[in-house]
Amino acid sequence: MVVRMRHTRSHTANRRSHHALKAQKLATCECGAARVSHRACASCGRYRGRVVVDLAAKQQAKAAKRAKKEGNKAEAQK
Repeated sequence: MVVRMRHTRSHTANRRSHHALKAQKLATCECGAARVSHRACASCGRYRGRVVVDLAAKQQAKAAKRAKKEGNKAEAQK
């Protein structure tokens, strides 16, 4: 099938003028870190003045998992 009406470069560019990516809007958290708007802070876990994500518990769980993994590696090497 043949294209009957060719779009000019300017028409194509006008259509694509809305395709540009926009930078994310960053807000400043209470702790002073930059965070994405409408998201909990990655450094303190707060959103709108209250703790939503308990980052201390998350870090403890990660450390325990890492210690367990290293313990298993040490046993396997013996």
